Amino acid sequence: MRTNKPPGLLSPAGLTKLVAHAAMGVAMGLLFALALILIHPSGIVFLYGDGANADGIVAMGALVLSFAIGTTLTGAIFMMTEEDKS
Repeated sequence: MRTNKPPGLLSPAGLTKLVAHAAMGVAMGLLFALALILIHPSGIVFLYGDGANADGIVAMGALVLSFAIGTTLTGAIFMMTEEDKS
């Protein structure tokens, strides 16, 4: 008897889930970057600067990208472990 298994990572539903995880990571990264800009803890203000040069934008972009990659990989791991349990 065949059971219904959840779709794998390479199916359209799996890719949609991964894109959703990436979007959540971008949103969390943007919120974290905004919090760092608004709170002004010591040292972070120098990272962002006054916005006149591109170094601050690159640093915040790297922060957002790291959140997006992290949540996408975490989502992929969760999906693979869900697959193994069913």
